[in-house]
Amino acid sequence: MAAVSRLYGFLVAKGAVAVSPVPRGLPTRKSRHRGERGLPLVRGVRRLPRILEPGEVEALMGSLRTTRDRAMVQAMVLGGLRRCEVLGLRLDDLRLGEWRVFIADGKGGHQRIVPVSQSFFATVADYLNTERPADAATDRVFVALKGPRRGQPLSADGLDTVLSAARARAGLTHGTCHELRHTCFTRLREGGMAIEALQAQAGHRSIASTRIYLHLGDGWLADEYKRAAEAIEAQATIGASR
Repeated sequence: MAAVSRLYGFLVAKGAVAVSPVPRGLPTRKSRHRGERGLPLVRGVRRLPRILEPGEVEALMGSLRTTRDRAMVQAMVLGGLRRCEVLGLRLDDLRLGEWRVFIADGKGGHQRIVPVSQSFFATVADYLNTERPADAATDRVFVALKGPRRGQPLSADGLDTVLSAARARAGLTHGTCHELRHTCFTRLREGGMAIEALQAQAGHRSIASTRIYLHLGDGWLADEYKRAAEAIEAQATIGASR
């Protein structure tokens, strides 16, 4: 809109048009609800979340106080599950023999089956055998372990509180659920996982979302560039020698 506005400003100054058709001020999209202000058509800046270094992940895991909490963090940092997907897991969603989990209600209501590390399943098994209340009246995997909500599904606020306390004990300034998921996909990409496989793992409808989502480490990018640049320079040298 700024570019079009300046173009017509130029045309008005040149006398090519009498008046600019571009409205003054920031254009907005009408809200669906009466009484609310319009939504600006200008997109905000998309900022990628930070990722955790291996040492930070280790520190966070070491600061968690229950097996339940370690299993939830592993689901995000090893499987890339969203917070709502972790909390929505049901007992029947755990495919123990396949080392996979069924996501019944992913973002946008889409379902998928994704593999997760055996470490996660070992931790979940330990949690189910030793911590999860036997009289829990829900089939949700992760439940409150104490207090008036004992045995009831753990809430999003409850998970956020667990992570906030763990970060404080570990001396970390970041490490949200979204950043743990982001860390998972970055490390998987660095490990050579194909972008199409990452798309399926993440549950993205468009592969463009996966490309935007990835924030590869500087070391990985530098190594990839060095390898490609050496190949190009070798070809140029061969051509020059001829």
